[in-house]
Amino acid sequence: MQTITYQELENRWKRLRNLLNLHIPRAEGIFIFSRINLYYFTGTYTNGVLWIPLTGEPVIFCRKGIERAKLESPLKNIFSFNSYSDIESTLNSINITLPKAITVEMNGLSWSLSNSFKKYLSKYEFISGDKIIAMTRSKKSEMELEIMRETGKKHAKCLTELLPPLLHKHINELEISHIISGLFLSEGHHGILRMANYGEEIYLGHISIGDSANYSSVFNGPVGLRGAHPVVPFMGSEEITWNEGQPLTIDNGFNLEGYHTDKTQIYWLGQEKDIPENVKKAHDFCINTQKFISDNLKPGNIPSEIWKNCLERAQKNGFSEGFMGLGGNKVPFAGHGIGLYIDEYPVIATGFDLPFEVGMTMAVEPKIGIPGIGMVGVENTFEITKDGGKSLTGDKYDIVCIT
Repeated sequence: MQTITYQELENRWKRLRNLLNLHIPRAEGIFIFSRINLYYFTGTYTNGVLWIPLTGEPVIFCRKGIERAKLESPLKNIFSFNSYSDIESTLNSINITLPKAITVEMNGLSWSLSNSFKKYLSKYEFISGDKIIAMTRSKKSEMELEIMRETGKKHAKCLTELLPPLLHKHINELEISHIISGLFLSEGHHGILRMANYGEEIYLGHISIGDSANYSSVFNGPVGLRGAHPVVPFMGSEEITWNEGQPLTIDNGFNLEGYHTDKTQIYWLGQEKDIPENVKKAHDFCINTQKFISDNLKPGNIPSEIWKNCLERAQKNGFSEGFMGLGGNKVPFAGHGIGLYIDEYPVIATGFDLPFEVGMTMAVEPKIGIPGIGMVGVENTFEITKDGGKSLTGDKYDIVCIT
């Protein structure tokens, strides 16, 4: 069984504690509830609560599956619980007294569960610790980076080598989705994509032929799609078939050992010489913008400043209307952190003013929606190094022509 070492977890606790001391100095510990963050800090994907004090070993409370937690996590303090009322008494039984001010993962509980939690711990002050958790996880360890590098290789292989020979005229979006699913699973994809943003869901990714890529979407990204059904607005529609002179936009994620990469690849049904000039120019602009962003993925650089420059570049080159989506699909960012979730901290957007660090991983996605045609552009996952961004999802950015 694959497990995370105690040393790896200690390093994560240390970063979390340092950030707590720096940004919320009056808080003396944190409660964590969501399963992904429980996994990140304990090594087991459990159903429960985690207490991380400023000093000493954390404590896991399992509502279910304590036997599995004891097999997977190197932590010693692992207890069962039935109610939030058990937490304080259990901590007291091992000589742990909760401090007055505590940070909590507020996004990790529903409103009703948070009310229940506060009911049994009403004498304590709770402060949001969600950003601290996100900042902690944004900088990947070498162990995490090794997984993501392998994830990216497999992702690129599927979209640039294995998929093109299987594409053809009159294939529909849903058929393409099925083919990609098979390819991904055969290459080790673990079949799930996870989103951090509340209520956000995704399966496989977006498969959009032609102007489908500009179809109204509720997903927090620039690529639109009709999807399989109104209640399943993912993958693609079996009613939309690919014809000559149309782009195909594939924007999806690959998951290996819990870690994601994000990549967008554009295909064209026809010969390269037949691609309209406005489509070529828009796609080239996106490739150049991706290079600008990746060159600036260096420690000390500020995400919001890069975003401001991207907007200026789009304005100068006449692409403001479609940059990062058309109409209601337009989004105010050009990239986002990625790891155990598709959508992580930081974001290349206004308001993200803390500098990049070596070891962060970013999905960079400059795209342009073209009315009546569809969407072009690129997206690749980059590792931040001292010399700039290093693509984990390959270096083939041009439109792939299918003849």
